[in-house]
Amino acid sequence: MGIIFGFFSMLIGLGLTLIWVLALIEIVRSEFQDKNERLVWLLLVILVPFIGTILYFAIGRKQRLEGGGDIL
Repeated sequence: MGIIFGFFSMLIGLGLTLIWVLALIEIVRSEFQDKNERLVWLLLVILVPFIGTILYFAIGRKQRLEGGGDIL
């Protein structure tokens, strides 16, 4: 049972890391209304990875200008 739990824990960790990296890439590639918004989102996602990533996908994607950076 310990091996199975470890395997699924590793898969969940890899998935969360992948989503975090995709959020960072999307922020860098996107254009925002204000140039400071990009910096704020980058700092939030880097310094508070779990909460920052959730907030970016919930709020930050709506603040981008049209036509740039969609990965997901």
